[in-house]
Amino acid sequence: MNAERDLSPLTPGVVRALTDKLYEKRKVAALEIEKLVREFVAQNNTSQIKHVIQILSQEFALSQHPHSRKGGLIGLAACSIALGKDSGLYLKELIEPVLTCFNDADSRLRYYACEALYNIVKVARGSVLPHFNVLFDGLSKLAADPDPNVKSGSELLDRLLKDIVTESNQFDLVSFIPLLRERIYSNNQYARQFIISWILVLESVPDINLLDYLPEILDGLFQILGDNSKEIRKMCEVALGEFLKEIKKNPSSVKFAEMANILVIHCQAADDLIQLTAMCWMREFIQLAGRVMLPYSSGILTAVLPCLSYDDRKKNIKEVANVCNQSLMKLVIPEDDEMDEPKPSVTIPAEPTSEESLSKPEAVTTGESQLPHHGRNELDVTALNQPLFFPCSCERIQVTLNLDGIVQVLDYHLSDTSIGMMTRIAVLKWLYHLYIKTPRKMFRHTDSLFPILLRTLSDESDEVILKDLELLAEIASSPAGQTEEGHGPSDGSDVRPGPVELHVPARAGQLSSSSTKGLECSPSTPTMNSYFYKFMINLLKRFSSERKLLETRGAFIIRQLCLLLNAENIFHSMADILLREEDLKFASTMVHTLNTILLTSSELFQLRNQLKDLKTPESRNLFCCLYRSWCHNPVTTVSLCFLTQNYKHAYDLIQKFGDLEVTVDFLTEVDKLVQLIECPIFTYLRLQLLDVKNNPYLIKALYGLLMLLPQSSAFQLLSHRLQCVPNPELMQTTDNTKPSTSFKRAAASNIDYTELLQHFEKVQNKHLEARHQRAGRAEQLDRRVVL
Repeated sequence: MNAERDLSPLTPGVVRALTDKLYEKRKVAALEIEKLVREFVAQNNTSQIKHVIQILSQEFALSQHPHSRKGGLIGLAACSIALGKDSGLYLKELIEPVLTCFNDADSRLRYYACEALYNIVKVARGSVLPHFNVLFDGLSKLAADPDPNVKSGSELLDRLLKDIVTESNQFDLVSFIPLLRERIYSNNQYARQFIISWILVLESVPDINLLDYLPEILDGLFQILGDNSKEIRKMCEVALGEFLKEIKKNPSSVKFAEMANILVIHCQAADDLIQLTAMCWMREFIQLAGRVMLPYSSGILTAVLPCLSYDDRKKNIKEVANVCNQSLMKLVIPEDDEMDEPKPSVTIPAEPTSEESLSKPEAVTTGESQLPHHGRNELDVTALNQPLFFPCSCERIQVTLNLDGIVQVLDYHLSDTSIGMMTRIAVLKWLYHLYIKTPRKMFRHTDSLFPILLRTLSDESDEVILKDLELLAEIASSPAGQTEEGHGPSDGSDVRPGPVELHVPARAGQLSSSSTKGLECSPSTPTMNSYFYKFMINLLKRFSSERKLLETRGAFIIRQLCLLLNAENIFHSMADILLREEDLKFASTMVHTLNTILLTSSELFQLRNQLKDLKTPESRNLFCCLYRSWCHNPVTTVSLCFLTQNYKHAYDLIQKFGDLEVTVDFLTEVDKLVQLIECPIFTYLRLQLLDVKNNPYLIKALYGLLMLLPQSSAFQLLSHRLQCVPNPELMQTTDNTKPSTSFKRAAASNIDYTELLQHFEKVQNKHLEARHQRAGRAEQLDRRVVL
C-alpha cells in the first residue's frame, strides 16, 4: 500500500503504524483510531464514522498485504469499541471484512480475525443476532481449523455468542434452521462437535422451541451419533435424550408423521448405538402417536422384524424391537376393515398407489407419498389416538392402514429362508392378527399368501409350524372366506368349492350317495369356508411331494389341526380327497398315518367315541367315507372295523386277505395292529371277548389275524390273549334271551356292507396292478443296468 496516499481522516502516521509488522505499533495505531472515532461519535458525525470503517475495510482488511490485513482487523475492532452501544448501526460493515479473513491462508491472520470479531461481538452483544447466520457459518469453519490457536480463539468467540443467544429473546430460529440442517451433515469431528454444542444450547433456552424443527435435523443427529469419537457420540446421545424427554412432555406438539421414515431408516443402521437409539424413539413414537404411525407400518415392520431374531449380543435392540412390534400390532382395529367403504366405486382406495410406492419390501418410504395428507396443522394427535370415538371423523379417514404394503413386507420376510425363527413367528402372528382384525381385506391377499404358508409347514421349528397352522386354521374357518368374491363359491350357498376352482377331479359319479351325504351332513361343515377344502387338498399334495415332511411332521401337523379345527371335518375331507388319489402308494401311506392318529391321539377321543357307537346318521356317514379311503390299506380297514365294532365285516375282510399279495410290509402292519389291540384304546374290545356268545365274529376275526401271522412275538401275544377267552358254557347266565347289542346296532345302521366289501376288493385290485407295474419298471431298469 502507498503510505503517502490520502486516507484521511486517518493520519499518515496511523496508516504507517497499521501496516507495520510489529503488533505493538499496530496496537498504538488502533488506539489512535479509537480516539478519532470517539470524537466523531461525540459530534454525531456518522458519515465520517462510515468513511473510517470503509477505509479500514477496503484499504486494509481486504488488502493483498498481510500486515495491512492485520492492521485493518485491529482497526475495525477499535472502531467497534469506540462506537459502544452504537456499533449495532455499523455491524454489517464491521463484520463482513473480518469474516472474509476467516478464510485467509495465514493462521496468525485467522487468529487476529477471531480476536477482532470477539471484540466487535462483545461490544454489540444482542445487536449481532440479525447477523447470527453469517457468524455461525464462519465459526463452524473455524471449529475445524487445523491450527490450535485459531481453534482456541474460535472457542472463546463461540462461548460469547452462546451467552448472547441464551440471554436474548430475539433469536431468529426460522432463518437459522436451513443453515443448521446444511451444516449438520459435516463429516469433520470438530464441526460436528460444534453443531451438537449449539443444538444443546438452543434446546436449553426456554424461549426457543427447537422441537418444532426437529424433523429438519433428526436425520443429521443420527448420522453424528455414528461418529468415531466417543465424546461426540456421548454429546449426541445427550441431545437426542433431551429431545425425547421433551417429546414425552408435549406429544401434542410433535410432528410424528414427518419423522417416522427417518426413524425407519436408522432402525436398520449397522451401528448398534444408532439402531438402539432409533428403535427406542420408534417405541415412544408408536406409544405416543398411536394410529398416526399406521401409514408407516410397512416401513416400521421392515426395520423391526429382523431385529426380533437377534442373539444376546444385541439383546437390548431385540427387546425394544419386540415392544415396537407388539405396540404397532395393537393399533390395528376391526374398524380398519371398513375404512374404504365410504368411497363407492373404489374397492381399495389409495392402496394401489401405496403399493407402487413400495416397489421393494426393503423400502422405507412407505407413507411418504401420503405425508402431505397428514399435515401437522390439520391433525390433532390425541384425536387420532382415539379412533374408536370418531367413526366418521376426518382423522379416521386420513389415518389409513396400508394393508397391501404390510402384507408385502410380511410375505417377503416369510419367504426369506435366511430370516431367523423369531422373525418368522412374528410374521405369522402379524398375519393371524390381521386376519382376525381385518378379515375382509386380508382375504384379498389369501391366494398370494397361501403357497408360502404351505411351504412354511416344512420349517425346522415346531413353534413356527404351530403358528403357521393357527393361521391356516383361521383362514380355513373365517366367515369372511365364505362370501369373499372370487374366492368362495359364486352363489355363496355351498361352502365347498367347485371342482374348477380347486383344480381337482369332479366328485360326481366318483362317490357313492352315502359318501356325498356324509359331506353334506357333517355337523360342523358350515363353519368351514372354501379355503378349508383347498387347504386339505394342498396339504395332502405337500405330503405327497415331500414324504420326509409326512414321516417327521405329518402326525404332528394333523393332530394340531384337529385341535384348531373340527377333527371330523379334517378326516372327512382328507378321506374324500384320498379316494381320488392317483398315487396309490402315497394313498396307502397317508391312510396308515391318519389311522394311527385316529386310534392313538388323545385329541381324537371324542371322534373315536362317535365312531365307536355309530348312533347318528352323521357318524355312520363318516364311517362310510373313511372306510372307502381306508380301503387303500387292508390292515387299517380292519382296524377301523374294530374301532366301530363292525366285527362281522372285519371277519369278512380278513377272509379276503387270502386273495391279497401278502408282503413283509403287510405282515408288519398286522403285527402293529396286534400291538394296538393290547393298548388302552381297545379296552372295550378286549372286554367284549368275555361275551363270547354275542361276539363270535370278533373272536373269529382275531383268530383270522392269528392265522395270518408267522410265529412271531405278535403271534404269541395274540395267541395268549385268545387263550384267555372263556368257555361259552361256563359264561352262561340266567338271562340268555337278551339279544346282542352289536347285532341290534348293526341292524339299525343301514350300512350296505356288501357294497363296502366290493369297494374294498376293487381298490385292492388297483393296488395289485400298481405294484406289478412298479415291479416291472424296476426289472426293466435292472436289465438296462446289466446291459
